Amino acid sequence: MSVELIISLIWLALIDSTSIGTLLIPIWLLLDHREVRAFSMMIYLLTIAGFYLLMGLAIMLGADMLAGTEGPAQTSEAQPATSITSLIVLIAQLAIGIGLFVISFRFDSSKPGASSRVERWKQKAADATTSVRFLMGLALFAALAEVATMLPYLGAIALIASAELPWHLVFTLMPTYCLLMILPAMVLLGMRMIIGERIRPMLLRVDQWITRNAASALGWVLGIAGFLIAGDAITRLWIVWFA
Repeated sequence: MSVELIISLIWLALIDSTSIGTLLIPIWLLLDHREVRAFSMMIYLLTIAGFYLLMGLAIMLGADMLAGTEGPAQTSEAQPATSITSLIVLIAQLAIGIGLFVISFRFDSSKPGASSRVERWKQKAADATTSVRFLMGLALFAALAEVATMLPYLGAIALIASAELPWHLVFTLMPTYCLLMILPAMVLLGMRMIIGERIRPMLLRVDQWITRNAASALGWVLGIAGFLIAGDAITRLWIVWFA
């Protein structure tokens, strides 16, 4: 497992941490006038992280089964098939990276209606109750709604798959990635619990900035993620073809 892989995964996890479900909704819940309960907020964050983790592991296991691999210990006869599978994964990873980079140019906060999606989610958060059951449902709904735009996470899965790591490392990296996704929100929650209302002005400024620049910020996020994913794929393909 290379240092470059770890750095790329950290960057992608932090990019994923800025999504509506992992950052904006927690900020709006923290700004709510009702009492903020650390336990309820942690249930929300762990629910969305758990959904991402289970879906990522399912994708990894499904790809492994389709490839017909038998885990880290491969027989010599299986090596050619593994090489072909790795090449397919790398090409898919490159396509995801290029796709992210191209799609990023479509997001512009100056366009009419660019912030409407954020406003809709903001209203959902405002209508939320403080019950654990409702917050778990909100977390799952947010995660499901973002499946179509979770390309950074799919890129991270492609990075891990192309590295051909043993399963014990996969089961270490995937939960770590998902925890990093919710780390900024956990930090804000901790600050809210420690300093109370004094954090409100900072949260309001972040909320106002994100609401105004949500589309452009998402474009930058997708562009950076695409660059990281495509760059890693190009490096690995260069090694496969010219090493």
